[in-house]
Amino acid sequence: MARIDDLLRAALIEAGDKPADTAKSDEKKAYSEKISANIALAVADELRERGMKKARPAPPGELGGSGAERRMSGGIGAKKVDVTWSTEESGLILGISIKSINFKDNRTQNFQKNLTNRRGDMLIEAVTLHRRFPYAVLGGLFIFDSGAATDDTAKRRSTLENAHTRFRLFTGRDDPAGRDEQYEAFYFMLLDASSQHASYKLYRVGQPRAEIEFHDLICELVERVAVRNPDFYEYDNGELRSLT
Repeated sequence: MARIDDLLRAALIEAGDKPADTAKSDEKKAYSEKISANIALAVADELRERGMKKARPAPPGELGGSGAERRMSGGIGAKKVDVTWSTEESGLILGISIKSINFKDNRTQNFQKNLTNRRGDMLIEAVTLHRRFPYAVLGGLFIFDSGAATDDTAKRRSTLENAHTRFRLFTGRDDPAGRDEQYEAFYFMLLDASSQHASYKLYRVGQPRAEIEFHDLICELVERVAVRNPDFYEYDNGELRSLT
């Protein structure tokens, strides 16, 4: 098991038990925020281990002060970004946006109700950041409860299948002059977690049959950073090496 898997499982278990789908909205909101925040801490921890020493968020005091998520100036306004690595010389180099749908809609009994709104939020975030930092590598991580893969009916596909179709256009930005609303890389996570256990499956958007490891996600983003900044960094077996 890779280091990032240990970090993620501990973070997910620490988030506690998921409220019932029928719980009050503030309970569900608090749980979703906790899941996203804990995953962000685990991912940033792994990035620091891979050479991005000041990646945020971090526990209080670890970076010499507040290690909270960073509010970045963007092309159409400031934006809080879940995971960031930036330097004084280059500004934002890597950003990761994390969103989730953890609860079924009580009426439809599927997970699709807020999918379009969440997509809109993430695309606005990409535009905002790419307008100001066109060379920044942006990763998207959308988390679904594991039930989103099996909520299909005779009349509609599962939420996860629909999501692969709806998000596929917004991944794969390989050129800094590319479309601002695209992410360099976008991933879906299927999550099954409680205070006693945590398991997940991970997929690149548009590839619903090919499960990947979270280690691979991190490697792909780190390598993209090196490709975008060849005078300053190189990719070395999953880590970012400084050339200065």
